[in-house]
Order: sequence, then C-alpha cells, then structure tokens
Amino acid sequence: QVQLVESGGGLVQPGGSLRLSCTASGSASSGIRRWSWYRQGPGKQRELIASIIGASTTTYAPSVKGRFTISKDNAENTVYLQMNSLKPEDTAVYYCNLAIGGVWIYWGQGTQVTVSS
Repeated sequence: QVQLVESGGGLVQPGGSLRLSCTASGSASSGIRRWSWYRQGPGKQRELIASIIGASTTTYAPSVKGRFTISKDNAENTVYLQMNSLKPEDTAVYYCNLAIGGVWIYWGQGTQVTVSS
C-alpha cells in the first residue's frame, strides 16, 4: 500500500509562486510510474493539469502550460509542482496522483491553493 502526502499549499497573491510537493511512502508494486497533479476548483470537476512519466516525459493542460512545471526526484519518491505567475483562477484543491503499471492508482489527500490579493 502506498500513501501520498502533499504539502506546500497556501495563500498567495496573483503573480506569485508556490511549490507543491508530494511524497510517497509504503510498499509499492513494480511497474512504470506515472505521477500526476490534478486540481478541483470551487464548483468545478477535478481536472488533470500535469503528468510526468519515465525520466522526463511531461504533459500539461493548456491552462497551466508555460507557468507550471512538474518534476520528480531520481528515487521517484517525491514529485513537485512549481507554480509561477499564479492567477485567481488557479485557486483549487490540488491532488497528487500516482499510477503504477497502469493498474495501481493512489491519491493524496489534497492541498488548498488560494490565489487572492
């Protein structure tokens, strides 16, 4: 069983930056790991905003491309989301997701990001 714990959320002014972290603990099956960040804004559905698989293959939602960067450590225990040029519409609960071998799916508890002046 794998546990994911996110950190780094908070209140930031428009144009500011935050860095989210998600650390995995526990035993996990072998297989290709795909790390992702999702977010769910007020009254909105949860949306996929960034993923990383393998050494450095990344994908981003159009709404965050060029502003957000997903990365991970070499041990693949921690994934990061660097968020720059934050906008009020980025306000959401951000969730970490880990998929192993396309079969095992794990979620973090979520961390609140609020962008407001």
